[in-house]
Amino acid sequence: MTLPPIELRRGDCQELEVLLSERIYEFNSRATGYFDGESFGAVQKDDSGTVVAGITGYTWGGCCYVSYLWVAEEHRGKGVGGALLRAAETNAKDRGCTIAFVSSHSFQSPGFYAQLGYEQQASIGDHPVGYASVFLAKRLTARPESVTWRPISALPWLGP
Repeated sequence: MTLPPIELRRGDCQELEVLLSERIYEFNSRATGYFDGESFGAVQKDDSGTVVAGITGYTWGGCCYVSYLWVAEEHRGKGVGGALLRAAETNAKDRGCTIAFVSSHSFQSPGFYAQLGYEQQASIGDHPVGYASVFLAKRLTARPESVTWRPISALPWLGP
């Protein structure tokens, strides 16, 4: 059987990313029984209406993931980033989330997240080369006792 050719795209692939995100969400929801995914975003604007800070992410399955948090340089160190993160955490708690996740780079802001109660879970070296990706998490509420971890071996599509 001959496979159709692979079409590699460079640059903006937003349409493809939306399609893949939707298909992966469908699969993940069927696999876990969680169909409560919801995106969120918040911004702060200056008097002229220009966005000076923002945060985006999603909640799903009792978890909150912060995709992006950005504050314009001239507004950093004034509490704006912390306020945005707390707004996302409040939204997450309102949606029943018990944990929040974020990734950063070693040259970005892992110290900022640590000051706000996030703990490093993992790091991947050389992303980009010479630096690291850092993954952090914060418990928003106590983990329910009724929750049990499903070992990877229990996932039917992985096989024995």
